[in-house]
Amino acid sequence: MLPMGSVAAVSAQEVPGDFTGIVREKIPAVVAITTRQFVEDQTNLMPFSDFFGPFNGGQSPVQPQVREALGSGFVISQDGYIVTNNHVVQEASEIHVVFSDKETSPAQLVGRDPATDIAVLKIDPRPNLTPIVWGDSDAVQPGAWTIAIGSPFGLGGTVTVGVLSARSRDIQVGPYDDFLQTDASVNQGNSGGPLFNTRGEVIGVNTAIVSPTGGSIGIGFAVPSRTARTVVDQLIRTGRIERGFIGVRLQEITPATAEALGMPGSEGALVASVEPGGPAEKAGVQSGDVITRFNGKEIKSARDLTLAVTSQKPGTETTLTMNRGGAEQQAALTVSQREEEEVQTSAVPTPETDDSLGLALSPIPEEVRPQLGLQPDASGVFVQGVAPNSLAAESGLQPGDVIVSANDRNVTQPSEVEEELVESRQEKRPVLLRISRQGQSLFAALDVS
Repeated sequence: MLPMGSVAAVSAQEVPGDFTGIVREKIPAVVAITTRQFVEDQTNLMPFSDFFGPFNGGQSPVQPQVREALGSGFVISQDGYIVTNNHVVQEASEIHVVFSDKETSPAQLVGRDPATDIAVLKIDPRPNLTPIVWGDSDAVQPGAWTIAIGSPFGLGGTVTVGVLSARSRDIQVGPYDDFLQTDASVNQGNSGGPLFNTRGEVIGVNTAIVSPTGGSIGIGFAVPSRTARTVVDQLIRTGRIERGFIGVRLQEITPATAEALGMPGSEGALVASVEPGGPAEKAGVQSGDVITRFNGKEIKSARDLTLAVTSQKPGTETTLTMNRGGAEQQAALTVSQREEEEVQTSAVPTPETDDSLGLALSPIPEEVRPQLGLQPDASGVFVQGVAPNSLAAESGLQPGDVIVSANDRNVTQPSEVEEELVESRQEKRPVLLRISRQGQSLFAALDVS
C-alpha cells in the first residue's frame, strides 16, 4: 500500500516529446464515477386518479425519482481508496466506479469535506490495481505542462493537455479557496479527476470551470495536491477534518481603512473581533490589530491568514506579529480546533437618512435585539437601509448592521454618527466605523473626504 500523503521527489520538470507514455501508465488508475440518488416526488398530481384506483385525495401513489450524476476520480492505494469531489457524491444513495477496462465496482463513502470539495471512496481491492502518486503542487509554476484525465460528459478516459495558467486562485466558492488554474480542457464530468504534471504525478484535483455555456472555455480550477492530500489523509485516518482556529474574525484592509488606521499600506489581516476565551484573546490580540505575520509567514491579506491558520494542526504552538496603533508587537499562542457556525438575522425599524452616504439609521429597536445577536445592554445605531451603489454600499455596510462606534467614539444615536461624519469631512479623512453584524464585529471605512 502506498503511504497516504507520500510525495514523489521533485526535480526539474522534463518536457516529453508527447504524453502517450504518461497516459498509458496512469489511465488505468483513473475512474469514472456514477451516482444515483432516490428522491420521493409527491408533486405529481392527477386530478382524476381516483377513477382508476383507491381514492387518495386526487394524488397519485408516491413514486421515487432517480437522479443520476457523473464524475471522475483516481485510485491512490492498492487497497482501493479513491479520491473524487464532494459535489460528485454528496447525498448519493448509490456510488459506482468504472475502470478503463469497463469493469464496474460499487463504492462506499469513507468521508467528505465540503469546504475543500474533496471526498474519499473505498472499493474492494482488485488485481493489478496501480495507484497514482501525489506530486508537489507548490513546485509547479505557471507555464508548466499539465495533463487532465477524466470522463467529461460520460466519455471515460478523455485526455486533455494545457499549461498551468495561475496559482492560488480565489474563485469565491468556499472559505479555503486556493486553486490551481489550468487551460487543459475540463468539462462537466471531469470533476474529481486528476491533474498531472509531466512526471505523471497528481498535482491537483479538477473541481470547477468558468463557463457561460456549460462547456470549456479554457479556464479550469483544481484543488492543489498540497491541500487535497492533507484532507484525504485525515478522512482515511479519522473520517473527519481538523482545522486550526485562533478565534478571530477578519476582514480585508481597504485603502480607506488603512488611512483611517494610520497604516502606510493595506497589507495584513485586520482583526474585526476576538472570540472570548479563544487562543487569540488569551494571547492578547485585540480588535483593530493588524496581523502581518503568522508562524513566520508573511500575511498580506485576511485570506492568507485564514489559509495559514487552518493548515495548522490543533495544539500547535506558534507566533504571530501584529501592528497596533503603529507599533509592532508579537504574541505566542496555541492553535485550537475550528468549529463552524452560522447565524441569520433580520429586522425593520424607522430610519433617519443621510442622502449623501445612502445610509438610513435609527436607534436599536428593543424587539429586534435577539434577532441581531445583541446582548440586552449592547448599544449602537441600527442601519435600516443602504442605497444601492452609494458610498455606504461601496464601503460594505448592509441593512441590519449595528454601528457600535465611529472614529473610536461609542455611539447610541444617529446624530452621534453624523457628528463624526461631519468631523471626518472637515479633516478630509475617512471615518472608521465599527459595526456588529449577526453577532460578529467588523470595521468599515467611509471615505467621506
